[in-house]
Amino acid sequence: MTTACRLASQVEERLLARNQIFEMFFLREAPRLALACREMSERFLRGGRLLAFGRGPYATDAQHVSVEFVHPVIVGKRALPALDLSVLFRPWLEAILRPEDIVMGFGPPEGDSEVWATLQQARGQDAMTFALPGIEGSYAVDAATQDPLIHQEVIEVLYHTLWETVHVFFEHRELGYEVGESGFLYPFLGTEKQRTSDLVAEVASSIMMKVHDDAKLRMQVGREEVEQISSVALAMNERLLRGGKLILFGNGGSATDANDWAIDCVLPPLGYHSVPAVSLSLEPANITAVANDIGTDAIFLRQLIAQARPEDVAIGISTSGGSRNIIMALEEARKRNLLTVALLGYDGGEIRRKRLADFPVVVNCDYIPRIQEVQASIYHVIRELLEVLNRGQA
Repeated sequence: MTTACRLASQVEERLLARNQIFEMFFLREAPRLALACREMSERFLRGGRLLAFGRGPYATDAQHVSVEFVHPVIVGKRALPALDLSVLFRPWLEAILRPEDIVMGFGPPEGDSEVWATLQQARGQDAMTFALPGIEGSYAVDAATQDPLIHQEVIEVLYHTLWETVHVFFEHRELGYEVGESGFLYPFLGTEKQRTSDLVAEVASSIMMKVHDDAKLRMQVGREEVEQISSVALAMNERLLRGGKLILFGNGGSATDANDWAIDCVLPPLGYHSVPAVSLSLEPANITAVANDIGTDAIFLRQLIAQARPEDVAIGISTSGGSRNIIMALEEARKRNLLTVALLGYDGGEIRRKRLADFPVVVNCDYIPRIQEVQASIYHVIRELLEVLNRGQA
């Protein structure tokens, strides 16, 4: 059996193994998450804010949850106040925390004592706290797995469900059940206003539906993209052996995925080797300078021109496949003979149609949170395969 075939069999196995972990975790946690969503909605309505933080790769979860609440992807949903405080979380919380706030701390499967201490202090000031993971808090949960990459994927689904379902309680409080264009999020909603206890049960059921949708998408990717994913890992590894690096970029939630992938490379899980990588999405001064002076279309292009070498790998992450700044960066990367990779949603969009990526990997779905959740599984599997190749085990 060739190396490519062995890797391909591992891709499918690794993707499908995640489904069982997710199913067991959310079957247990869905009712508690529904109750947590209800309390979050009450706090937001009282003027509370979501204050999130973590260290290392878990700081990217704080970035991600913040952008999801502030910039909702669903038409007609309100922007909710959220901040990522990871850069200096304890002093920042001490300076700005209010009793009505919601404080969310992220960490590795074994937890983070500094995150826990900060959450405990916030809870002492009457804030609602999420320990992800942890043993104390308004919502505290044990890790679903000790694998740090899969743990992070589980937590991403968790905070996506919080963002999606907190709006159910807004509609229940303010609008009854007329949810308009976002009705597909809440298939259980009728025209009659239910008791809150009934609504909590329905929300828990909806959370499980989202988890099942994820499982179907991973199975689909395991059928349709397995050879592409294994080929991506082999091509990346060849560039890395030539002295290249990974150059990652994306917008919004995809920016946080680019950041996470880069950090997983340079600050890898215990026992993994380091991989040279940079994220152009982790450069706020460069991004805002270019956006202000040239325009948002050039925010990654300009940085790529400065950073790229011919042996590098350019990796664009786009749920739509049509983000103009991703397209321009990939076009430039092709001109410079970089290996180009794209993680895409929908049908792959313009990036796939224009063949701007040597290796497009598509999650064929039209709903952004589900795309991002499965993309996280894909890039974590690629990271795992790079380690397998590094050890010569393929």
